[in-house]
Amino acid sequence: MKSKLVIIPTYNEVENAEKIIRAVLGLEGEHHILIIDDGSPDGTADVVKGLIPEFDGRLFIMERSGKLGLGTAYIAGFKWALERGYDYVFEMDADFSHDPADLPRLFDACEAGADLSVGSRYCDGVSVVNWPIGRILMSYCASIYVRKTLGVKIFDSTAGFVCYSRKVLETIDLDAVQMKGYGFQIEMKYTAVKLGFKLAEVPVIFVNRKEGTSKMSGGIFGEAFWGVIKLRFRTIKPKKTA
Repeated sequence: MKSKLVIIPTYNEVENAEKIIRAVLGLEGEHHILIIDDGSPDGTADVVKGLIPEFDGRLFIMERSGKLGLGTAYIAGFKWALERGYDYVFEMDADFSHDPADLPRLFDACEAGADLSVGSRYCDGVSVVNWPIGRILMSYCASIYVRKTLGVKIFDSTAGFVCYSRKVLETIDLDAVQMKGYGFQIEMKYTAVKLGFKLAEVPVIFVNRKEGTSKMSGGIFGEAFWGVIKLRFRTIKPKKTA
C-alpha cells in the first residue's frame, strides 16, 4: 500500500481541528496527518496533541512559534514527509472547504498517471458554495491572470487542495520557492509543470468555511500578483542532487 501524508496548516482552528482529523483518518486507504500549527492562541495545538494517543503513529504535529506563512508551513511539511519516505503528500485546509472524501479521488488521479493532482474549482465551470460574489470573481480572475501571464493551462492555479507524488517534491528545489502566501500555490504548480511533470485537475466543490475565520488578506493577493510577473522571468531548475 502506498503511504500517504495529509499536511494541514492551522492557525486558530480549534473549532475544526478534531473534526477534520477524524474525517481524514476515518477514510479507507490509510492516511496519516501532519498538523503544522503556527502558535495558535486558541488552543488548536492542545486539541491535536490530545488526539495523538488515540491515533498513535498516524497523527503528528509540528508546532511553530508564530504566523510564518502558508508557504513556509508546507515547505517544512514537505521536507518532513520526504525524510520519512511518504509516497504521496497532500495539501488541504482545516476548515472543510476541501472535502476529505475527495482525497481518494486526488490519489486515484496520480495513480492513473499524473505526477500531481489538483482539486479544482474551475476546470468544470465554477464549483464554489457560499462565497461572496466578489471573492469568487477575484479568485476566478486570478486564475485567468496566471494562465495568461505564465502560459500554462491550469484552471485553478491558486487551489490549496493538492496531491504530490514523491518524485515531484524530490525534484523541486524547495529552498528556492519564494512566495509565502497563496502565491506559493501558483509557484509550486508552475514549477512542477516547467520541470516536465504531468498535472491533472480533478473537479471538486469548494464550500466556504462554516466555523472559524478566514486568513485571507490584501497582502496575500498583492504578493501573488507581483510574484507571478517575477515568476514569468525566472529560470526554473531542478534541485541539485549530491
